[in-house]
Amino acid sequence: MRILHILWLSSLLWLAGCATTNTSGDVASNNRSSSSDSSHFPSGPLSPITAGAAKGRAVAGINAPADLWDRMRRGFAMPDLDNDLVHDREQWYATRPEYMQRMTERSSKYLFHIVEELERRGMPTELALLPYIESAFNPQAVSSAKAAGMWQFMPATGSYFDLKQNVFRDDRRDVLASTRAALDYLQKLYGMFGDWHLALAAYNWGEGSVARAIARNEKAGLGTGYTDLSMPAETRMYVPKLQAVKNIVADPARFNTELPLINNHPYFQSVDITRDIDVSLVANLAGIRVEDFRALNPSLHKPVILAAGVPQVLLPWDNAQVFRKNLEARSEAQNASWTVWTVPSTMSVSAAAQHAGMSEAELRELNGIPPRMLIKAGSALMVPRASTTRSDVSGHVADNGQIAFTPEIVTRRTTVRAGKRETVASIAHRYKVSAADVADWNDLKVSSSFRTGERVIMYLPVRLIATAAARSHAHSRQTAAHTVAVAHTAKAGVSTSHKSSTTHKGGTPSKRKR
Repeated sequence: MRILHILWLSSLLWLAGCATTNTSGDVASNNRSSSSDSSHFPSGPLSPITAGAAKGRAVAGINAPADLWDRMRRGFAMPDLDNDLVHDREQWYATRPEYMQRMTERSSKYLFHIVEELERRGMPTELALLPYIESAFNPQAVSSAKAAGMWQFMPATGSYFDLKQNVFRDDRRDVLASTRAALDYLQKLYGMFGDWHLALAAYNWGEGSVARAIARNEKAGLGTGYTDLSMPAETRMYVPKLQAVKNIVADPARFNTELPLINNHPYFQSVDITRDIDVSLVANLAGIRVEDFRALNPSLHKPVILAAGVPQVLLPWDNAQVFRKNLEARSEAQNASWTVWTVPSTMSVSAAAQHAGMSEAELRELNGIPPRMLIKAGSALMVPRASTTRSDVSGHVADNGQIAFTPEIVTRRTTVRAGKRETVASIAHRYKVSAADVADWNDLKVSSSFRTGERVIMYLPVRLIATAAARSHAHSRQTAAHTVAVAHTAKAGVSTSHKSSTTHKGGTPSKRKR
């Protein structure tokens, strides 16, 4: 019985040890502690833990953020900037409530994903507000310098961060890809400068420009912080703009501003695309408007999604499952009305349209072909897909397809003069056109010949018409001169023969001797 009592007391002591909390929060340190360390055991009897004690011992709270704005505020971690430029921008935004409303409502589709990514990387959540400064959260925005998307990537910088830019899509506008690239870039810049304000200045102005400005100040014995550097006006205002928006989000009531409710919940989810499929069909199967689909997938240029290049698209959260079920119900049905044709040789728009079985106007509109241009060989054109086509567009074409043009040569009807023993082939060779065209223009056979001086109908580039006219005029003068010369020679020959027969030493000319 005594032994049982001792075992019971030992069990109580062991349970008391398990009930203690780790005040340092360092689990690894706790595991390394000696079991004989009496500091880990309470000196008196156990009692229920109070809310105050729990808070004092740094136990995490279970109250979730009320909305996404609240969640974002909790992650603000950049040092605040407080100067006249910030106050000026606060006033600017606060006096434009309609603009702020449009901008924040537009952002509601994308902010949850951006905040999630920032938290996952351990980055300050106010960086989620940067697209307000860059593009007013418009993924279709394009600057005068050709920066595109809500994060405003230049073409070269986008390529550096693996944002594909081809005839079918521009990943600088893609919600997921551009956010990934922007946060990669900001992390890289922070690693270079060790300061978020300088990193933001470099995002706007370029890392080389900021590094040179710092070097100049260091050489002059001046400060090297954001406010110390000499920089363009746009970069000087860049961080103050972000700080102003941050201040408004932190305390909208102080600026008499009302932020739209953004739930702390994903707005969209990804769905897999395994076969080429029309954009309109995706929207229809998901039960949304095409405009809503394009708002979440703004990188897509064409009316079809090429699965080899875009294996996933974004759909509103509740519509994603609707799309999956409706797509499964279609079984083996054809999902794409369009495909890609790689032009084998440089050709006119009319010739390409004839090959594709569509009107020239439709081909131009679908592929963005400007007037007075030829389509260069190797260009990837979007064309109707035959009902019998089973293969989808290849990954190489989907990821690298481009379209290129060359100026169309303007031609005009003119006429040239045929020379002596001129043929259809020789005139075609002289003006660098096909013999078949020359024969067709003159309603002749390719093997036909022309009489000397005969007019030949030609369709020549404008720049060659003057040359052709000059050649024709010169040829006419040469022909006329040749005719006169022949006539004079004939007369001269009679006279000379007569004269020779009477004056030649040694008797008559040799002809006479025969």
